Amino acid sequence: MTAKPRKRQKPKTDPKSKGGRPSKFSEALIERIATRLSEGEPLAQICRDAGMPGLTTIWEWKKQRPAVSERLARARDAGFDQIAQDALNIADDGRRDYEVGEGGALLVNHDHIQRSKLRIETRLKLLAVWDPKRYGAKVQLADADGEKLPEGSERVSIINVIGMPGSGDG
Repeated sequence: MTAKPRKRQKPKTDPKSKGGRPSKFSEALIERIATRLSEGEPLAQICRDAGMPGLTTIWEWKKQRPAVSERLARARDAGFDQIAQDALNIADDGRRDYEVGEGGALLVNHDHIQRSKLRIETRLKLLAVWDPKRYGAKVQLADADGEKLPEGSERVSIINVIGMPGSGDG
């Protein structure tokens, strides 16, 4: 008995498809992500939640869709401002800086004050790294008398600063 030749079946997927899981992209999803970013939540944390796309998926969406990239950048800037506001709120909140001790005496709660200081410093350091133009330390070059250096003088070679090797200056 001879076997019948098989009919060639059409592929079930689009031949132009790159494969992989289908994209979850939707404007509603981008809006949810942007809202959370604008509240100061980091993108990596958002992506860890169930139902959210992975971080690399969002990076791809940003590369492929300039409007998405712009929307998320604006949300991220608003989120940075929210984190800065949170730091101010922590600094201004002194409700737990003191405790009532025995006999009604006020006692300084050093642990709470140090924890608040750590929370503020952490936020400010992250902001300085994430958005150095707005939140980073401003560096002003000056001479020994504190006067601003003339335009273009910031290009000082390391040799001028520490001296030539073997010259006895360094």
